[in-house]
Amino acid sequence: MEHLTKIFGSRERGIVAVDDVSFELPKGEICVLLGPSGCGKTTTMKMINRLIQPTSGTVFIDGEDTSAVDPIRLRRSIGYVIQQIGLFPNKTVAENICVVPDLLGWDRRKARSRAVELLELVGMPPATFMDRYPKELSGGQQQRVGVIRALAADPPVMLMDEPFGAIDPINREIIQDEFLRMQGALKKTIIFVSHDLNEAVKMANRIAIFRNGRLEQFATPAELLARPANDFVANFLGSDRALKRLALVSVAEAMLTDFEIIHEDDPAARAEAALRASGLLALPMVDAEGRPSGMLAQGDVAQTQATAAECSRPVHATVQISADLRNAVALMFAQDMPVLPCVDQEGRLKGILTWRSIVRSLSVRGADS
Repeated sequence: MEHLTKIFGSRERGIVAVDDVSFELPKGEICVLLGPSGCGKTTTMKMINRLIQPTSGTVFIDGEDTSAVDPIRLRRSIGYVIQQIGLFPNKTVAENICVVPDLLGWDRRKARSRAVELLELVGMPPATFMDRYPKELSGGQQQRVGVIRALAADPPVMLMDEPFGAIDPINREIIQDEFLRMQGALKKTIIFVSHDLNEAVKMANRIAIFRNGRLEQFATPAELLARPANDFVANFLGSDRALKRLALVSVAEAMLTDFEIIHEDDPAARAEAALRASGLLALPMVDAEGRPSGMLAQGDVAQTQATAAECSRPVHATVQISADLRNAVALMFAQDMPVLPCVDQEGRLKGILTWRSIVRSLSVRGADS
């Protein structure tokens, strides 16, 4: 976008909805537009496919000035998802998905094949769902169909206007995760309007913060949370923005790996020595397959000939190394675990999280940002 501006009414007396906005989004990234109601984010998004005609300024897609493109052809080349989903109630799921391919003149067999492929991508068996009508779907299923309908013609760019806002929190998180998995494979360039800062931090490669039609900051989530551009952005992000950064750091990035592994059949004296050397309140113990099978805490390891297993406590929780620190911290609080074992997909111990390692990882990320 270059100097994009929209004035409703005359230039002298009109309402400036978008005021000289410029930014560049790299191919294959998601940009979330955030800001208070009426700040211009939806108007900015709709100028990309010219549902709203800019007063001035230019939008380029892959180097092409979109003002030189027929607006109907432009809109058919851009995926569009809205909060209300907008499925046609009199059309089946397959017919809804095939709307744009049909308009583009695709062969019917090719369009149906694309519908099958996309339904499989979102875990909706085509044999079960192709011939159903929207009223026969749950809200989450309708939302999935709305998203894949926008993908049907394989557009390079997608616009999403609060696409998950009407879904309950549990299903919203499931669909967000599913969408990010799809995006990992499809690499679409996406402009995404949201009111939810947590959603933006989770979904975005870059976030654009708007106020009164002006772009206040355009940055990665990590940079935005670590270095707000001004007081408005800082207040908008909230005083707990340091906690929001937990969602940006993986367990693998924050965990400690430099500690002695304790096995079930190790003598208690060796376990006690390992604990003392670590300086930690507790250490996990592993079984023969390397999976956490107990926790050994300071004061629990007796000076006897007993094995580590006989001195251990149960493991109340572990966390996957691919998870983010937000989930890990929630577990540590819920289970009262100052030391949390970190495991791979097979459940094998790969590291541990402590409060100090979490704080240190956030400090490092803040300095890097």
